[in-house]
Amino acid sequence: MKTIVHKANTRGYANHGWLQSYHSFSFANYYNPDRVHFGALRVLNDDTVSAGMGFGTHPHSNMEIVSIPLEGDLEHKDSMGNTSIIREGEIQVMSAGTGIYHSEYNKNKDVPVKFLQIWVVPNEQDVAPRYDQITIEALKKDNLFYGILSPENEYAGVWIHQDAWFFMGEFNEETEIDYVLKREGNGVYFFVLDGEAEIAGNKLEERDGLGVWETPSVAVKAKKGARVLAIEVPMLR
Repeated sequence: MKTIVHKANTRGYANHGWLQSYHSFSFANYYNPDRVHFGALRVLNDDTVSAGMGFGTHPHSNMEIVSIPLEGDLEHKDSMGNTSIIREGEIQVMSAGTGIYHSEYNKNKDVPVKFLQIWVVPNEQDVAPRYDQITIEALKKDNLFYGILSPENEYAGVWIHQDAWFFMGEFNEETEIDYVLKREGNGVYFFVLDGEAEIAGNKLEERDGLGVWETPSVAVKAKKGARVLAIEVPMLR
């Protein structure tokens, strides 16, 4: 088993006034040669957008983009004609493929919106752009990792152009569980959203990250209760 720990206070940080963004991996003006990606996981940004503010229309291509709101409402518009509100308890995916333009704004004028923006390198270039959004509340299982993204909608969640699986876990204090990797050669990146957990023998607190690979399974133990996102991806060279 190999591991790499990314403590929350070691992430890159950008303060744009209206946007507070923490970068687990190199992004924009933050560059760390030791933290460019974890396998096919290229970007994990922890963003807070001020009331009424947001990202103007901008382009993407050949990237799988996943948004997971943690608090508040995020308004999305894109060049495919989609207009939607993404809320806490939902997940959105976009395959940028041959190219798209989109904007993201805080729908509310009185409270910030907090969300994770995640980019995954696709396994196929220049695909037709696509969009999907679902509520994950119906997929929830107590004290288990439940699938929210998988190849070919294996768990009734969403999918992207990559052999990737996203799981969410909400665990009571002292719950112990093994995360079993779905495919040999993959790695899994754990990101603690709330609480504390001991994962592969490492104590992790809120917004800490841990990458694990070259193992068939990983031991997870919740401390003080924990909400954990697990992102399993191929370990690209």
